[in-house]
Amino acid sequence: MKISPIAGTVLAFVTAVSLVGCAANEAPTSAAPGGESSAPGASALSGTLQGTGASSMKAAQEKWVADFQTANPAVTVNYSPDGSGAGRDAFAAGGADFAGSDRPLKDEEIGAGKFAGCAADSSALNLPVYISPIAIIFNVEGVTDLTLDPATVAGIFAGTITKWNDPAIAATNDGVTLPDATITAVHRADGSGTTNNFTDTLSKLAPEVWTWGAADEWPADLSGENATGTSGVVQTVTQGTNTIGYADASAAAKLGHASLLVNGTPLQPTAEAAAAIVDHSPKIEGRPEHDLALSLDRTAEGAYPAVLVSYAIVCQTYADSAKGALVKAYLGYVASAEGQAAAAGAAGSAPLSSDLQAQVKAALDSVK
Repeated sequence: MKISPIAGTVLAFVTAVSLVGCAANEAPTSAAPGGESSAPGASALSGTLQGTGASSMKAAQEKWVADFQTANPAVTVNYSPDGSGAGRDAFAAGGADFAGSDRPLKDEEIGAGKFAGCAADSSALNLPVYISPIAIIFNVEGVTDLTLDPATVAGIFAGTITKWNDPAIAATNDGVTLPDATITAVHRADGSGTTNNFTDTLSKLAPEVWTWGAADEWPADLSGENATGTSGVVQTVTQGTNTIGYADASAAAKLGHASLLVNGTPLQPTAEAAAAIVDHSPKIEGRPEHDLALSLDRTAEGAYPAVLVSYAIVCQTYADSAKGALVKAYLGYVASAEGQAAAAGAAGSAPLSSDLQAQVKAALDSVK
C-alpha cells in the first residue's frame, strides 16, 4: 500500500483546513475516492485522536491507524474496540473524539447540546465507513457445512430449537450427520450494534418466530451463553462444543460459517453479498443534510441479509477546532478509496461504493 496519498491529503489539509474535503478530490494532492497523490514531503499534522466503539471493525481500525500514523508521525490515533454502545456513550460524554457504531444514532439520540465534545449548538452526524456481513458461526462435532433458514436461526436463538438434530435443522441439511446434542447459542453480553443488526435481520425475515424486534441488548428473557465483544463471542464458540453464535465475518475466519437459506438460495456471508444490500438501502428520512444513516433493506434479492454498516459518529461542529481538524483528516483517509481498499485487505470488508465515498467526503467537508 502506498503511503504518499495519505501524506498528500493531510499536507493539503494543514495548508488549508477549510478546504480539506475539497482537496480530497483535487489533483495533485488527492487521496479521495479514485484519487492518487503525488505530493512529496512529510505531513505537518500533529495531535492525538481518540476513537471508541464497535469491535466489529477492530481489524480495519488497526490497519487504518497504522497507515495513517506512518504517514503522519506526529499524530497518535487510539481506537478502543469496547463495543458500539460504549462508543456512543463515550462520544456523548466527551471521552471520544469520534465513535464507532454498528448502528446509527436514533432520532431521539441526536440534537444540539447532547454531545460534550461538540459545540453547544451542534448535533452529530452518522458517516458509514465499514460494511461487513455478520456470520452465523458454529462449532458442531462432525459438521463442516451447515445451511439454516431464517426461521430456524430465529428458533435456535429464541431457545425453541434446542437440539442439533432437530427436524428443522435436518430439513435444510440433507446428507449431513447432525449430532443428538444440545445447542449452546452464544450472544453478546454488552450493548452491541452487531446484536442490533442480527436481531433486526431475524425480525425482518422471521417475524413469526423472532418477536423481540431489533435491539442493542439481548432480550433479558432469553437463555443462552453470553460473551463480551466480538472477540468474546468468537472465543466462546471456538472453545465450546456444539456452539453457535454471530459475529463480524472478518473476526471468525477459522470457524464454520452457516449458509443462510433465503428464498431457496443458500447465501454465504461474503463482502460482495453485504455490499449488495447497502446499494439498495435508502437513507433514513428526516435527518440533517449530511447525515448518512441508512435504513438497511434486508430483503434485497440475492443479498446476504445479516449485514452491518459501521458508522463513524462525529460532531457537526467541534468545540475544539483542532480536534475537528484531526477527525476530518483521519476519517477522510478512512473513507477514501485507498482507505477502503486497505480495510478490505485487512478485514475482508466491502468497500464503500464510489457514490457513498463521495457522500462521506461531502459530509466531512461540512464538519467544522
